[in-house]
Amino acid sequence: MKPLIEQLPLSNDTSFVAETHRTPHFEVPWHQHIEVEMILFKEGAGLSFIGNYVGEFEPGDIFFLGPNLPHTFQKSGDIITSAVVVHFRDNFWGKEFLQLPESKGIEQLLTTSLQGLKVSGKSKEQLNLLIASLEKERGFKRIITLCECLDILSRKEEFITLSTQEVKEVNNKNRERIDRIFQYTMENFKEPIQLPAIAGIADMSVPAFCNYFKKSTRKKYIDFLNEVRIGYACKLLTDNTQTTVEGACYDSGFNTLANFNKQFLKVKKMTPSKYRKVFLGREKAEI
Repeated sequence: MKPLIEQLPLSNDTSFVAETHRTPHFEVPWHQHIEVEMILFKEGAGLSFIGNYVGEFEPGDIFFLGPNLPHTFQKSGDIITSAVVVHFRDNFWGKEFLQLPESKGIEQLLTTSLQGLKVSGKSKEQLNLLIASLEKERGFKRIITLCECLDILSRKEEFITLSTQEVKEVNNKNRERIDRIFQYTMENFKEPIQLPAIAGIADMSVPAFCNYFKKSTRKKYIDFLNEVRIGYACKLLTDNTQTTVEGACYDSGFNTLANFNKQFLKVKKMTPSKYRKVFLGREKAEI
């Protein structure tokens, strides 16, 4: 299954989109679009899949995604999820804008965004206010506010890059194959996934599939699968304090507690129990 190619509508009096999407209109499958996306989460939590990156999202998180970068945000359980989503084409200012000397930082930011960015530091707080206001702005003030957002991102560079997968053309056959693999993994990670089965999804032998996936994503398939499962386990551990570590282990697709602990430590650099304590401690500090 290749990603949905999303067509984003514009009104007659706007040059880019800035609007809130809330459950049930938030839920979007694995997709991609030619527009740059900046998204601020206001409610809910869940897993983010961006290129070959897997991680969590929560209220206040901001992502900045370049053109044609496949992605989806899957909410955790039945909770309400909402986000302010901004979409704009990298040439909506006109062809000459990014060629201006003053625009070099913005041009570099857009190039870096092909990996997908997650905002951090003080920029996160500043951008929260600006992005939230974009939906209500009218006239040229919309352009000014968007430029302020891009200026903060390009000057301070307070973000982490996410995906190591190369962004390729939308209609590329290689793209369709890797997207089938990702989609199948997202839909079935709670169950055992054997290499012959996932290789079959790619219409390849097991050795050919292993080489192909490593070359395409710069990581082994088992590592990608474990990242998906660990990301889901994190939500289980933090959403419901009644969920035991053992319960999170088996509910996220692991067969043994020992392997779960080993993989969790590898991905999160701490044990599941410590992860829960750190998360709950941070929540209390924010109250």
